[in-house]
Amino acid sequence: MWSLWGLLLCEALLPIVVISVQVLSKVGDTVLLVAECPPGFQVREAIWRSLWPSEELLATLFRGSLETLYHSRFLGRVQLHSNLSLELGPLKTGDSGNFSVLMVDTGGQTWTQTLNLKVYGAVPKPMVQVFTAATEEAQPPNTCQIFLSCWAPNMSDITYSWRREGTINVDVELHSLFSNGQVLSVSLGLGDKDVAYTCIASNPVSWDMATVIPWESCHHESGKPKTSRQWFGDCGVSDPSLTLPSMLQPLGRPPTRMCCWW
Repeated sequence: MWSLWGLLLCEALLPIVVISVQVLSKVGDTVLLVAECPPGFQVREAIWRSLWPSEELLATLFRGSLETLYHSRFLGRVQLHSNLSLELGPLKTGDSGNFSVLMVDTGGQTWTQTLNLKVYGAVPKPMVQVFTAATEEAQPPNTCQIFLSCWAPNMSDITYSWRREGTINVDVELHSLFSNGQVLSVSLGLGDKDVAYTCIASNPVSWDMATVIPWESCHHESGKPKTSRQWFGDCGVSDPSLTLPSMLQPLGRPPTRMCCWW
């Protein structure tokens, strides 16, 4: 107990050099929080702590002995290596937070490193909905105006992007993106019958994707579009005033009657 308090006292009384590092990982993975110190810094004692959401002791080095038998939210999931790097895992959603390692060298100088661990969930396979415009006036023959909406369920910190298969990315001059890339507007012609679009949902540590062929949602028989009444009937929608999700309304676009396919 005295050694532990003495080590903490060093942090309060001795000059401290602090460096900060960000670490990204995924739920279910194991992460290594690497302890780094200046060249020639010969570590005599060290202490690892979790600083947030609560301060907890995780592991210590004292007189050459590695100790990780402290009660914390990482009990049974933490290991201190001989190089003083701390291994945590398997990680859980609530493991994100700040960690610090305080090291004291043989001359009594201290070095503190703070690490911010951000744990992300694995991105699930996204769902793509195809909203087909059904205006009052007849559409030009063999054309179709659609909106592709992509969504990864129960996830935050998601970035959405689109790819027209056969190309590197979507040509912004021929398509329109809304809602931070989550919605793609596409105008299809007869030559686009086999064109596929892929939505890529990603966060900093994982990604997944889903692909659709939009023409199949517009044209089902002999390449001819169905009427507005047939579209809504097939979708099981009783209210013909169904509109595209409100994400397009702040853009000043008028409400558009839609049928969604997925």
